[in-house]
Amino acid sequence: MHVLAISQGLGADWARWEAVARSGIDSLMIREKQMGVRQLMALGQRLQELDPGLQIWVNGRLDVALSLGAGFHGGEGYPTVPASLCRVSRPLHSPEQLCERSVADQLLISPVFAVPGKGKPLGIKGLHDILDTLPPWGGRVLALGGINHENAFSLKHSRLDGVALMRGLWEASSPRDTVARLRRAWMR
Repeated sequence: MHVLAISQGLGADWARWEAVARSGIDSLMIREKQMGVRQLMALGQRLQELDPGLQIWVNGRLDVALSLGAGFHGGEGYPTVPASLCRVSRPLHSPEQLCERSVADQLLISPVFAVPGKGKPLGIKGLHDILDTLPPWGGRVLALGGINHENAFSLKHSRLDGVALMRGLWEASSPRDTVARLRRAWMR
């Protein structure tokens, strides 16, 4: 099970970033739209120094991702990024989008469960319907949106590699405990 932490855009509280980075996650997406290039670069470099094995993704800033040697996540309206530039992550809301996103290394299917401001949730059936219709593809597929240790096991599917978390991880009193509970639930 792959666990991706996606930041909430709340700034550079280093104690919180460090707690999340050391929580047992596999990768971390910097999603800080209010930060300038220098702040994003400094944060990315600090995270890379903290844990050189942690896979870093930068949301919406290809220039920063390339400078850091990190992966890049292009949002819904972002144009296709050539796979030769860097690792690429994209959102996926329907199987029809896979054709235009087939060069991505990672797809985030969302929202699975209800989350503020993200539209109608897919639900478990909707997630599984998308996974069932995906053509063969060599990238990583993660579920996103309202996922926690109580509902994680119900998401399991042979095409699903893991989950991505935002609020459930960043707002947790102990990110490490949150990740541990999530991994235990996934393995039931």
